[in-house]
Parts: sequence; structure tokens; C-alpha cells
Amino acid sequence: MDRAQHLVAIDELVGRAFPARAERSGSRDSGPGHHLVELATSEEFWEDDGTRRLAVEEQYEAERDGLSALLGARWGPPQVFSLWSVLDRSMSGEHIPEPWGVLSNHVPDLHLWRAGDRWVALGVSQWDKELPFQLLAVVTTVDPP
Repeated sequence: MDRAQHLVAIDELVGRAFPARAERSGSRDSGPGHHLVELATSEEFWEDDGTRRLAVEEQYEAERDGLSALLGARWGPPQVFSLWSVLDRSMSGEHIPEPWGVLSNHVPDLHLWRAGDRWVALGVSQWDKELPFQLLAVVTTVDPP
């Protein structure tokens, strides 16, 4: 994983206008008020006994933490924002605005900063134990719920 490239991708998202409707371009999903980019994606774990999965999870969390330190030099220490209660509220039928609703399904927590009128977040995603990990960056004007 290349932190310099990740920082360039995050900077690009911070400066990018938001589209009027949802769109996908490569590893970036965008919609009204938000962008989400997959900075890195691991292999899948269908044949893994759990050993490789744990090592990759630790690697992705370390990369998130390293990027957090670099972004923290710009915007201060991150707020660690748990998405558990957001998922719970969503499952109870509450409407959760995007990007927070989808994120709560596969990202346990985010490192979060306020950068001007936008929120910037980093998280490690995994939809299920056999599926790959993803290092995600999110930029949004939608306040966390």
C-alpha cells in the first residue's frame, strides 16, 4: 500500500464536486453530498483457516492508523466514530442518510475529521469473513448521524 498515493486520492476527493445522483467510476462511488473510494482491497478468504485473514485485518488497520497519523498532522487527532449504533438504528427501521447507512453495514468504526465544510473519514471494511478487506476513504458534507 502506498500512503502517498492514498493521500493524493483523499486530497482529490476533498476538492471534488459532488454529483447530483449516484455514480461509480473505478474504485470511487459518489452521490449527492458524498464520495467513497476504495484505497486498497485484499484477497478473499474462502480457503483460509483464519490465520491469513487475521494478519490481513491487522495490516489494513495498521495502514488506516498510519494514514490517520498523516491526516492528523493536517486536521488534528481523529475522532473514532463507531457505526454500531448507526447499524442498530438502521435495522430498527430508521432512515440513515448516505454514506452512513451503507457504511454501517460493513465498517465497524471510522477515523473522522472535520475539514472545512466536509467530513473526511478512513475505515476498514469487510462485508463477510470470506470476503476481502478494503481500506476506504470517505468525504461527505452529510453530518454523522
